[in-house]
Amino acid sequence: MLRRLLKTFWWLILLGIITVYIFLGWASLTSQQVIAAVMQLEEAPGEVLYRSQQKLNDELGNPWRVVMFKRVHANGSQISAINLRLVGFPGSQELFHPLPLKIITDTGKVLTAPDIFVEEAPAPTIAQYDFKNILPQLPTTALVIGIPLGAERFLNLSIPQNVVQEWQEVAQKS
Repeated sequence: MLRRLLKTFWWLILLGIITVYIFLGWASLTSQQVIAAVMQLEEAPGEVLYRSQQKLNDELGNPWRVVMFKRVHANGSQISAINLRLVGFPGSQELFHPLPLKIITDTGKVLTAPDIFVEEAPAPTIAQYDFKNILPQLPTTALVIGIPLGAERFLNLSIPQNVVQEWQEVAQKS
């Protein structure tokens, strides 16, 4: 009788452990953590920087810091830049300059953003693109950006809808 109770107890413990692993694995596969907020920083007297920053993984699973920022003079009369900066973490692909960034909307429309680091990037895994003319054309739905790795090679990075909406919020700041 005691042996049967112990055997049942161990089966219940094993079943509980397996259940916990299944739920933890399911949660990690179905969610991509995106925590961000539009920040306002005063870079210099009379110049304000609005910034949205996220950490997203590319199609190979490598993490990237994705920063959309806009510089505005304090009186709001002049916008000096709206840029998207991509920073690859160690192990990320080296980027090819000065090829433009490819932006693909959910409808299949392809836009391109020019590379700002035409001459030399600060590091091989850093790129910055001019989004001043692109951002007003973007829908508020999820996007895929193609990071140039060569003449016809791109590394895809999915941009969730809430991040694109945050980029639109950055663009509207003045």
